[in-house]
Amino acid sequence: MVSPPDTAGSYNFATEATRFKKFFTEDPTNATTKDDFAAWFGAQPAAAQRWFKASGHDSHKSGRAFLVPALGDEDGVGLSTAAFCLEEEPSSPFSLCSLVDALPVGKYKFVSPTGGPLQHPDAAALSWAFSVYSLDRYKAKGKGDGAKRARRVLVWPQGCERDAVASSAASTYLVRDLISTPAEDCGPQHLEAVATDLAKQFGGQLRAQHVKLAPVVVKGDDLLEDNYKMIHAVGRAAGEGREPRLLDLTWGDPAKPRLTLVGKGVCFDTGGLDIKPSANMLTMKKDMGGAAQVLGLARMIMAGVAPVRLRVLVAAVENSIAGNAFRPGDVLTARNGKTTEIGNTDAEGRLVLADCLVEASADDPDLIIDCATLTGAARVALGTDVPVLFCNNNA
Repeated sequence: MVSPPDTAGSYNFATEATRFKKFFTEDPTNATTKDDFAAWFGAQPAAAQRWFKASGHDSHKSGRAFLVPALGDEDGVGLSTAAFCLEEEPSSPFSLCSLVDALPVGKYKFVSPTGGPLQHPDAAALSWAFSVYSLDRYKAKGKGDGAKRARRVLVWPQGCERDAVASSAASTYLVRDLISTPAEDCGPQHLEAVATDLAKQFGGQLRAQHVKLAPVVVKGDDLLEDNYKMIHAVGRAAGEGREPRLLDLTWGDPAKPRLTLVGKGVCFDTGGLDIKPSANMLTMKKDMGGAAQVLGLARMIMAGVAPVRLRVLVAAVENSIAGNAFRPGDVLTARNGKTTEIGNTDAEGRLVLADCLVEASADDPDLIIDCATLTGAARVALGTDVPVLFCNNNA
């Protein structure tokens, strides 16, 4: 069987990350908290109050949506107004998670029960953007959740910093899209395409140290010549077009504080020759979550023109099975010359990150942030709900 060519295809992750904008526009939705609910309820027409009481919706309950129909003494049809109950005014991007699906088709805007602007308009707008997220790429046209929600749009809240909200939303969409996309359409070459698109969009640069060919991205056997032997070992069994590679993106003023982001980009993890059980392998498209995270964060930093010199290092590989796969018992040499004996090929993340972290430390940045997925010991220690953080700075 012939493997697909080294191409990222026609789907553009960077462009698709901005699709949330179709859910915003230039009627009213109140965001009411427990403290101001009584005042809001008392201000509704008597007929609306009777309708609420008869339907058992005359009290505040977080997450409840109040939809007031246009009654006989009002002009028009459809909704007269709507209210959404919150524990407090939306100050978290997750405050409105259940709102969109509770609303009928229409255009909405947020107003406080007193009629004034929201105290946290950015959080309200971002929460709306998050609540309408859906990955409909593999669903029939018009059948996905995004298509259903697209007929519910929000007027940008008064005082909202639109550029900041758009940057946060697009960056989050990018991360979620990359992690949710099947490995067939999100391999090492697709991560390279995303890094290339971000570099073009924000004036960054993909670079490589390889002198002989001077490529933009070091991949395949060129990794050996550039001394990224662990990245090569983990990814060398992947098919043609999905060769292992190191993505090295730089952006910003070299005179500014130097921030380096390192991401684990294992686009699919079979476990290698120490193969995973099928149930454990089923979700292994997400093993590039660290790479997705640093690419999304890099997008946000560049879009906001943060005062840093940014560098992003991503080891993009697939831990596949073939005759040339690395084996238990092999001794691999890292970029700094240290050797590691392989006890289990399913512990591949630390190998590719070792080469990245050695390179990240070479230019002595002010801060290195390393993101990875699926460290089993972390789950044993803290369970499934608490993320694990490690830092060598006690402050």
